[in-house]
Amino acid sequence: MNDFEQKIFQAVKEAVHQVYGLEPEDNLLTVEVPRDTKLGDYATGAAMKLAKTLHKSPMDIAQPLAEKLQELLPEAESVTVAKPGFINFKLRSGALTALINQVLDAGDDFGKNDSGKDVHILVEWVSANPTGDLHCGHARGAAWGDAICRLLEKSGYDVLREFYVNDAGNQIVMLGESLISRYFEHFGKEYPLPDNGYHADDVKQIARDIAEQDGDKWLNADPKERLEYFMLEGKTRELKKIEKDLELYRVHMESWIHETFFYENNMERINACLKRMDEMGLIYEKDGALWLKTTDYGDEKDRVLRKSDGTLSYLTPDVANHVYKVERGYTTLVNLWGADHHSYVTRMQAALTALGYPKGTLSVDLIQMVRMVEDGAEVKMSKRTGNAITLRELCEDVGVDAARWFFVSKDISSQMDFDMKQAAARDNDNPVYYAQYAYSRMCSILKNEEIPDFHREDSYDRLTDEKELLLLKMMGEFPALVARAAKVRKPNIVADYILSLVKLYHSYYNSTRVNNPEDPELTNQRLGLVKALQVTLRNALDLLGVSAPESM
Repeated sequence: MNDFEQKIFQAVKEAVHQVYGLEPEDNLLTVEVPRDTKLGDYATGAAMKLAKTLHKSPMDIAQPLAEKLQELLPEAESVTVAKPGFINFKLRSGALTALINQVLDAGDDFGKNDSGKDVHILVEWVSANPTGDLHCGHARGAAWGDAICRLLEKSGYDVLREFYVNDAGNQIVMLGESLISRYFEHFGKEYPLPDNGYHADDVKQIARDIAEQDGDKWLNADPKERLEYFMLEGKTRELKKIEKDLELYRVHMESWIHETFFYENNMERINACLKRMDEMGLIYEKDGALWLKTTDYGDEKDRVLRKSDGTLSYLTPDVANHVYKVERGYTTLVNLWGADHHSYVTRMQAALTALGYPKGTLSVDLIQMVRMVEDGAEVKMSKRTGNAITLRELCEDVGVDAARWFFVSKDISSQMDFDMKQAAARDNDNPVYYAQYAYSRMCSILKNEEIPDFHREDSYDRLTDEKELLLLKMMGEFPALVARAAKVRKPNIVADYILSLVKLYHSYYNSTRVNNPEDPELTNQRLGLVKALQVTLRNALDLLGVSAPESM
């Protein structure tokens, strides 16, 4: 609901209480824009919803409510009843147009709200293994997670953006061995490349960089020392590359937590978790392994914490990681994981519940697969390298704006096709171009030397065109829409809003003369509307990490 809808909603609730002595449920008091806007700016069907309870006809219920609402809503020019029982609200022109100065005063803060006040939330996303370049699969989650954080921050949440670095598993050993193989190859020596090692060009490049930096000193070094060095160099260099590519993609991480952190000091944090589980009676030994009783907390089977060979399962340091998140003061945890982690969600939530944390502490949004297509055919490999399309290549080929828009405009709960040809196009069939073109049109009007500079007015009562009033209503919806999108973690809601707003603006632009030299007062008021729309659209695009170019 926008501010006007919220005021009407509360007034309807109060009117029902005063007239009929009822405290109706909120879902009975819907407020909406009527199909025929000539009837009013807003309408409610509350009278029809109350007919069964009050045993009266909706028309008989509506009339006393309308009279009471006229008293309760000074913003309403009129409150009327229409068959079969709708109550229509016509707002005073000043009530809507006052929004222009509110938007201009707020500027970059327009859309800001405090719906998340005092909520401490940690969002973990991307978290790719530091063994290679980020690819298009990572690109979807990276854009979505960043947009979620932007929405949460705009809505007053205390947000920490975190990347969990999986750097303690066998994949890092394989990275180290692969680098050693390529390092030896650089000097014309042989060293077997593991069957499940890494063959990509970036591994070859890192090996060449190490060779140029260190020379041949590692050819005859102690094998254990050499492997440790190449593992560390490999993951460090890969991680720097990941961070650089994320920054290119306008994704900024505030915290980087390494899995190896939980193995430090003789696994101090992991052992503390295991001891806590033991004291709570949550673990048992069976077949030489240590098990967590996750079935008592909704899981389909108990899970191994320590295998019979003494090594830890992936779950164990991950539990320690989530406990550490809460210990840092974040009572709400959100993870973005790939769809292949579906079964892992329940066991992690069960582990946290078992440890005494409230249900709902951890929420996991699963990112479905993305298929890259061009001319209707799937594109699996880069035309330049023959390997998987990397995030950096995608940004270079279609642009950061298009890449981000396409990934956040579709809900991650559904698989999607990313049309590379459409994303690279510079025409109105490309939704991000269509939205940015609207913004550049607004800028061109405000910069037009033939139009007098805008000056603020106390009232914009000349804005009576139907499209002008609809644009004002849409602007008024923005702060509440931001709050709603943040709460449900759905940036695509903002993308849909942007497209609706710019579609209406393009229509207004094509049908209305903003500059009327014979009527400077009307021109100035329309400039005020355009300037407020400019602020709204820029702020909305920024929530998606998409730029607002002044010219195209």
